[in-house]
Amino acid sequence: MARTNDFNDRMLSLGLARVSEAAALASAKLIGRGDEKAADQAAVNAMRDQLNKLDIRGTVVIGEGERDEAPMLYIGEEVGSGTGPEVDIALDPLEGTTLTAMDMPNALTVIAMGPRGSMLHAPDVYMDKLAIGPGFRPGVVTMDMSPSERVSALAAAKGCSTEDITVCILQRPRHEDMIAEIRTTGAAIRLITDGDVAGVIHCAESELTGIDMYMGQGGAPEGVLAAAALKCMGGQIFGRLLFRNDDERGRATKAGITNFDRVYTRDDMVTGDVIFAATGVTDGSILAGIKREVGYLTTETILMRSKTGSVRRMTYRNPTR
Repeated sequence: MARTNDFNDRMLSLGLARVSEAAALASAKLIGRGDEKAADQAAVNAMRDQLNKLDIRGTVVIGEGERDEAPMLYIGEEVGSGTGPEVDIALDPLEGTTLTAMDMPNALTVIAMGPRGSMLHAPDVYMDKLAIGPGFRPGVVTMDMSPSERVSALAAAKGCSTEDITVCILQRPRHEDMIAEIRTTGAAIRLITDGDVAGVIHCAESELTGIDMYMGQGGAPEGVLAAAALKCMGGQIFGRLLFRNDDERGRATKAGITNFDRVYTRDDMVTGDVIFAATGVTDGSILAGIKREVGYLTTETILMRSKTGSVRRMTYRNPTR
């Protein structure tokens, strides 16, 4: 194939789905086996192998960590066949390693791709996040609002009571005060143990998931992946990087970030057209997990393109012998 800089998202999208499916299938034999590292490594190996079959000149901008921390799919690694468009890749080969090891809901394999320079190179630090689904005016909720003010503002925009709002939050000690404040509004809270990419995606399909809003602190790289999903599905996400020490500020500086107090919007984190794929590993609100039959494994994948706003769900029945 001739070298080109055109991001042919339509042609690449099905290939991206295969990458996501391969990672999920590789982790299938480790569901419920209690070995997080083995499950993650199996997904990493399969995702990398499939990526290298695509006709792209890809660079991992959100990956498994810095080069000295991860032997594969590290930040800055070049993947693909070496021909075709130059692209940025954000990925999490197994979002929810603990969920997979314990056979708990909402483990996914996740990957997004866009033209070179289209994704925020988020350092591996925490990000304070706020997300809602599509159909609301800009600024209906903001990072400057308190948690209870956000619930009240969203309820007013939806024309409902605060008691009709459900907020998804990662279950961590750091969120105890936030949870207590939100409960004073009468809103419901759905706590998740891991997997805040899935948590944010829930907001985009509130009729299906029952989740209206996501808020709380989680990984910044996962914030970029979630922004890529909402770029395709619609919805708003805001994120502010959080730093615990000078080492983390150094990571941000290395990634080219100079304003440490900036609030990033969805379109700041993902500036161009993007394609996004996720495959269910364990059953969840968004995707069915891997199903076993004699001689077969079946996966469900969601594949999305921001250019068209298309959302495709695909079932793949894969022979195991």
